[in-house]
Amino acid sequence: MAFPGTYNISYYKGDTYEFRIYPKTNAGTIFDLTGYSVKFMISALRGPDGVAGRITAYASISSDKTHIDCAILPGNGALLDPLVTYVYDVEISKSSTPYSLVNTVLTGEISVTDQVST
Repeated sequence: MAFPGTYNISYYKGDTYEFRIYPKTNAGTIFDLTGYSVKFMISALRGPDGVAGRITAYASISSDKTHIDCAILPGNGALLDPLVTYVYDVEISKSSTPYSLVNTVLTGEISVTDQVST
């Protein structure tokens, strides 16, 4: 598989920030997301130390199973501190035998700007 990719986000607190991920195979073709579930997790720390303060943001696999829709909603954004640079992972998983398949498709950092007014 041709991931994970890296994408750093500049988020304005109070806004909705939406993006799509189009996973590809190593051959560059569309990665079939049939049977997969998705998670978009934001944390101040990467790894097990970040679990306690982890925020789960919106993520959904498209009906045609070709891409993932993600969003940081104002409710998620309210939990983010502009003084902290966050890390995030968008992860897909699929139950399989003898073990489940888990892949990170996108990762990066989120910098937060407090609400902007004129």
